[in-house]
Amino acid sequence: MRRVRFALALAILAAAALFALSGRWPWRRLEAYAPPVATAPSPREHSDTLRAGETLSDLLGRQGLGGAELAAIFERAGLDPRRLRSGLVVQFRHQAQEPSPSEISIRTGADERVAARLSSGSWSAERRPVAWRSEVVRIEGPIDNSLYEALDARISDELFDAGNRVRLAWDLADVYAWSVDFNRDIQPGDRFNVLVEREVSEEGEVRSGAILAADLLTSGKHLSAYRFTVPAGPARYYDAEGNSLRRAFLRAPVEFRRIASNFSRARLHPILGIWRRHEGTDYSAARGTPVLAAGNGIVLRAGWGGGYGNLVELRHLNGITTRYGHLSGFARGIRAGSRVDQGQVVGYVGSSGLASGPHLHYEFRVNGVARDSRRVELGHGEALPAAYRPLFLAERTRLVAALAGGAVALGDQ
Repeated sequence: MRRVRFALALAILAAAALFALSGRWPWRRLEAYAPPVATAPSPREHSDTLRAGETLSDLLGRQGLGGAELAAIFERAGLDPRRLRSGLVVQFRHQAQEPSPSEISIRTGADERVAARLSSGSWSAERRPVAWRSEVVRIEGPIDNSLYEALDARISDELFDAGNRVRLAWDLADVYAWSVDFNRDIQPGDRFNVLVEREVSEEGEVRSGAILAADLLTSGKHLSAYRFTVPAGPARYYDAEGNSLRRAFLRAPVEFRRIASNFSRARLHPILGIWRRHEGTDYSAARGTPVLAAGNGIVLRAGWGGGYGNLVELRHLNGITTRYGHLSGFARGIRAGSRVDQGQVVGYVGSSGLASGPHLHYEFRVNGVARDSRRVELGHGEALPAAYRPLFLAERTRLVAALAGGAVALGDQ
């Protein structure tokens, strides 16, 4: 009997070994069992767009919501219905499988949205900031034709889109508005080097931020600009010595464009066909381009000026006057006796009077004598107070290193 049991045990062990080697089993194997993990359904989102002639109430009603009542809640939260334009995007968020949304968000600007939330059966709305994070990027390269073309050639769409490249060009021109006339001073072979903030929103939007520093090589000279904020004051730009880049007069009174005609003792008039003195600079620009006051002053006249067409003339300190001719129209409030600030819009480019096409005729006069506005000495900017120089020098050192390719920390500005 014992021999039989031993033989049977050997047979069972042999069969088990055979099945193990073959990977097959005569009985069902036990498997580890884990209970399923319950996951909440993801929220659903969709959007709708305000159509021409619609109100916010109309759009909300189209979504099956109480249009007028909910629109009033948004208005009480600060949403101005008069500023809503067709194309406005309204975002809706649904919880789980709920057919109606529990959150509604309306973007009111680059830095703010108004959001409404449904809780315990009632809606409430509040204004919420849009978070942006910043990083510093450095862009450099040659300027073979225009500043915009140079920036456009060096910046990828991933870094800044076309609209932001234009904005960066304008911002850089504004930094140097008192020292560089981008219509004349830029020549092939000049170079730029700029540090600028690249801002990304929580929704993935990208925009160009503040220019922190720049170095412009033009006509063999390096023109540096460093952004510095005086404690409890505004951020401004200074040269390497701590002198403000601001001057009493802008180097050019329009956004940079090509020059159509320079100051000249004699030129062939394009309309009259005769040789005559040309006592100003003509800036070619699209009709309607804003014309800026070159400096603080008082309006001497704003009206018809014969061959000048629509003309604005400003009186400044020290016997200086400036003239802006061939305008298509005048800015609101520009009349004889009114005060204007530097950079304020006084009119718009046109072709009134003796003009062959849209352009601005700009004159700079000292004690009644016309001077070449592109060559007059505009003086030096105001120096930083001595108490702030150590702070500025430390900031300049940091930015100089960053312009050379070093890292820059945003929190230290």
